[in-house]
Amino acid sequence: MRNTGKITKFHLPASDDDIPLLLGIVASEPDYRLSLKLNKKLGISLKSIDPVEFEGENGELFSFSRFSDSQSLSTPWLQLVSNRFKKNFLLSKLKNIDFLILIPGLTDEKSREKLVADLRETDSVTGVFIIDIKSLKDKNLKYLF
Repeated sequence: MRNTGKITKFHLPASDDDIPLLLGIVASEPDYRLSLKLNKKLGISLKSIDPVEFEGENGELFSFSRFSDSQSLSTPWLQLVSNRFKKNFLLSKLKNIDFLILIPGLTDEKSREKLVADLRETDSVTGVFIIDIKSLKDKNLKYLF
């Protein structure tokens, strides 16, 4: 005889603290120059890390550059990710966005507003947008986390 145990489901509460802040940036500079300007403006240390890579439906390899500031104490683990690779987009719903900034755990409203204001004051940045991750439906979103 086979003993089938009772399956117990656990529901873990999710809060807004678990959802990272996602910003979209429109900029005229290439990724390495933008990272240097952000380092200077925000007082952080963005460094190039492994790119976001995945294989497309037709077998083509996509590689989106990524910079990270995991050592900074003022901003919790910030990532700058390119949204463009040749004529392709990481998040195709955001074709007007050149770069994405991902910051997990930034829930303080004043910190968010200051960060957005500082980004808007950065040379070569023409636009900064707060993107609602909950409403964004894109199959490639999983590659950011």
